[in-house]
Amino acid sequence: MRRQNVTLSLPEDVLRKAKHLAVDRNMSLSALLGTYILDIVAREEQYSKAKEFSIRLMEEGFDMGSAGESTWNREELHERN
Repeated sequence: MRRQNVTLSLPEDVLRKAKHLAVDRNMSLSALLGTYILDIVAREEQYSKAKEFSIRLMEEGFDMGSAGESTWNREELHERN
């Protein structure tokens, strides 16, 4: 996979804390940020696939065993005994 460098501008205190986090995880700052970005992108792709699947299910509908025919009418449903 081809990689490309990016320039990132952060407040100094945030950068210092991020460097400490990277050291605590035995990673470079670049590896730490890369890991987080890859995770965000992967989660977004999973969400998009799940959303598309759900929309497709709603559009297709579900087989409720009635072959699309109602075996009742409104009056029968609201009939009081």
